[in-house]
Amino acid sequence: MTLSESAYLQFVPDLRICRLLNGLWQVSGAHGSIDPSRAIPDMFRYHDTGLTTWDLADHYGPAEDFIGEFRRQLAARRGLGALSGVQALTKWVPRPGPMSPEIVANNIAISLRRMDLKSLDLLQFHWWDYNDERYLDALTHLARLREEGKIKHLGLTNFDTEHLKRIGEHGVRVVSNQVQYSLIDRRPQVQMVAYCRNQGVHLLAYGTLCGGLLSDRYLGLPEPVGAALNTASLRKYKQMIDAWGGWELFQQLLVTLKGIADSKGASIANVAVRYVLDRPAVAGVIAGARLGLAEHRADNARAFDIQLDDEDLGQIESVLSHSRDLYQLIGDCGDEYRR
Repeated sequence: MTLSESAYLQFVPDLRICRLLNGLWQVSGAHGSIDPSRAIPDMFRYHDTGLTTWDLADHYGPAEDFIGEFRRQLAARRGLGALSGVQALTKWVPRPGPMSPEIVANNIAISLRRMDLKSLDLLQFHWWDYNDERYLDALTHLARLREEGKIKHLGLTNFDTEHLKRIGEHGVRVVSNQVQYSLIDRRPQVQMVAYCRNQGVHLLAYGTLCGGLLSDRYLGLPEPVGAALNTASLRKYKQMIDAWGGWELFQQLLVTLKGIADSKGASIANVAVRYVLDRPAVAGVIAGARLGLAEHRADNARAFDIQLDDEDLGQIESVLSHSRDLYQLIGDCGDEYRR
């Protein structure tokens, strides 16, 4: 299988990414036990499919170590030149507290060592507590590490529009912000998208498939409860669906998406991904990769082979118009983590 050229984006002048990113939250332990002996061969299969861009974090269990081992094996098998075809976008998620230059540099050094890199492609910074304004210290020191070549590009994770603006006013340039964005959660459209378009900041969307709930698998099923929600993603996004409008409305959405998908020889997941990929400012969508446990590469890749027309979008909007306003209920992007 070969992905079309539309599957790729020149994210910044020196970094080209696949717009469907392989998300490694799923190796953190909350989605089933991952066997490294099966995970690394699976990473080769993703890579050879054309899904070359990985999204991970320092606290996603062995995710950074997996990238390091994958890179070593790739270089050993195919030569050092093959490494230029891999993009690994990691995150630093510190506990709020003192952010000295040494603390910041030491944490970045850990990621560099684990990932077997001399310079991080993109470091995405997250901060839990806006009341502790030392996040600005951390970003200032990260910007200096960028100047020193330890980081190529600096991004954010789950920052709201107000604090994204604050960071810009502080003089720190960022190229991206990773936020939850799906047919269920369209909060980025309220403020974030306009600001990002004006400032040239990309959005990387996660939660686009609601942990797998936005798929053919859940069409016509009774509402899942208890043990049926057996991963952290399913539990998280089921709660989001409850806030958005509940299971009955969600089933109406799945029926609508199924009709659109069938007309295009695609799946519900394809339509859900395509919808978000087409939103302004969105550079890519992150789809979870449960390495060695589950495989949706071929299906996910079909999102690049379909287009949604005005009739499709009208059908989708007719369902979404009955949902609750999550911006009013929860707040701006990332506010669910700081309530």
